[in-house]
Amino acid sequence: MALSLLILAAGMGNRYERLKQLDPVGPSNEVIMEYSIYDALRHGFDEVIFVLRREFEEVFRKKVLRRVSRHVRTGLVLQDRNDLPPGFSASGDRNKPWGTGHAIWCARHALKKSFVAINADDFYGEDAFHNAALFFSQPGLEYTNFMMPGFQLAGTLSDHGPVSRAVCIVNQMGMLRGAEEHSSVEKRPEGIVSFTGDTVVKRFKGTEIVSLNFWGLTPCLFPLLEKSFCSFLSKNLSATGGEFYISRAISEMLFRSEVTVSVFPTDNQWYGVTYKEDKFPMVRAIANFVRSGRYPATLWR
Repeated sequence: MALSLLILAAGMGNRYERLKQLDPVGPSNEVIMEYSIYDALRHGFDEVIFVLRREFEEVFRKKVLRRVSRHVRTGLVLQDRNDLPPGFSASGDRNKPWGTGHAIWCARHALKKSFVAINADDFYGEDAFHNAALFFSQPGLEYTNFMMPGFQLAGTLSDHGPVSRAVCIVNQMGMLRGAEEHSSVEKRPEGIVSFTGDTVVKRFKGTEIVSLNFWGLTPCLFPLLEKSFCSFLSKNLSATGGEFYISRAISEMLFRSEVTVSVFPTDNQWYGVTYKEDKFPMVRAIANFVRSGRYPATLWR
């Protein structure tokens, strides 16, 4: 079954101090999302849609789209803070989009078949795309059945500061029951903690399953997502920094029994770049993958 890949590349990257989506990590100046595209193509994906901000559309076309579009059908969606459901309009004080849930909703007109949504600045590994392709190839799969790979929390943290993570509740059947967003999770001498200011709000073992915004979805998501987005906007429309998280929206859909989400646990090492200091481990990992033959030295020959 052919699948679409939706790449969320409109983040601000404030903690990284530059446009991390376009910062090269590969030996031929590839950026992280190109490795996700390469892995997806190996497993039958035939279309890539990018969600961008208008401010860096031109540089994105030059640095990434020019290379990738020779090998797969591509499309662009601009995430605009003013793209809202009927009856809502953005406050003039808000200068940023509305988060990952909004980014996916902005692509509602571009996606006509099952798809995987991912972050541009996370490296998930080939198995995640392999499992997505297997999941959606099941005969008789309901349109409301979604999937996600489950990474262990300890393997998804930065050595250079706190990160945001959606900690998942998974039942014994491997089905997602909900996800709890933690905006500041960090490794400290006393262990892994979530905190607000200087107050520890939760302690973790490190074996907890987290979502890293890799979601296998279908177009039936969009009306459900809009319903959750409207609920969010009715409470947060005037906020300058509130974000509508896709994990929180899917948790609401699970609570209302509108969808199911199968979780595929993985021991694969995740890599990402939240801080500029995270770049060197990412570059080193890609170099090791190239040496082992997992990826060619130049992805797009």
